[in-house]
Amino acid sequence: MSAIREFMDRHYLHFNSREVVASARAWNEHLEAGGKMMVTLAGAMSTARIGRILGRMIRAGKVHAISCTGANLEEDVFNLLAANEYEIIHDWRALSAADEEALYARGFNRVTDTCIPETVMKHLAKRLSKSWKACCDQGISRSPAEHLFEVLGDASLREHYQIPEEDSWMLAAKEMGIPVFAPGWEDSTTGNMFAGEVIKGELPHHQCVKTGTEQMQALVEWYSANNGATAGHPSVGFFQIGGGIAGDFAICAVPLMIQDLGREDTPFWGYFCQISDAATSYGGYSGAVPNEKITWGKLDASTPKFMIQSDASIVAPLVFGYVLGD
Repeated sequence: MSAIREFMDRHYLHFNSREVVASARAWNEHLEAGGKMMVTLAGAMSTARIGRILGRMIRAGKVHAISCTGANLEEDVFNLLAANEYEIIHDWRALSAADEEALYARGFNRVTDTCIPETVMKHLAKRLSKSWKACCDQGISRSPAEHLFEVLGDASLREHYQIPEEDSWMLAAKEMGIPVFAPGWEDSTTGNMFAGEVIKGELPHHQCVKTGTEQMQALVEWYSANNGATAGHPSVGFFQIGGGIAGDFAICAVPLMIQDLGREDTPFWGYFCQISDAATSYGGYSGAVPNEKITWGKLDASTPKFMIQSDASIVAPLVFGYVLGD
């Protein structure tokens, strides 16, 4: 038996820890029955280097689609190109406003204990700009992820890699050909830079990047092709890290098909798990219990459901490791 599985099976027996193991076992059961899995990334999971194990999950065929914030999309590539230039602040809670100002003056953007250099943001933006302009010239559009895949396909980028290729989940997604959706991409560094280029007239219009609704259409088409209903397999599973738009955008594809398209035979999501440190509250999506999603036409009463109340940077690698058989 694998070390991580053996440890978790022996010690994670009750309460929140039991939920962690149960969710991982159910993930494997879902895949063994022929189902597929969507993973959604909120927070700063790419900066937390989730790519080290998420890349393995994708390459092992355990993950079949990603929905993520614009920040998680770009920060995986920032890490790929500049990991050695990051600064880690161990006592980050003790930083004063003056300390933060000094980091800003030096060109660093802080995410909790991790400071990302602005130089890598500008480097990536220059390469993305070529992809944006090429699409404008050709009268075509790509999703934010597809633009990044275009950049990652440039052989000249390899000389700038500062981590192993297997540690990048975006490279894994490109390699395996899985779709990556980035709702609300404009709320990201590269999204802001794109808007800036249009405002300055360096790009003639916004249409070279697909909108959120265009990405939703692509997600609906992907779900329709992969829900397993016609093949007798379980419908697509849904593993949500954090809350917010990355999760809510993707999970809404099912009620859209049933309620807005009238496809009443569309199966609900076939598995659901969320890792969140948000407490169940009045109206807070991130802390909403899974059963609430039944009333919105996202999950069925019989859907395997798990809610893990913990820090995703700790728990997600454990679940992934269990699924991988580590």
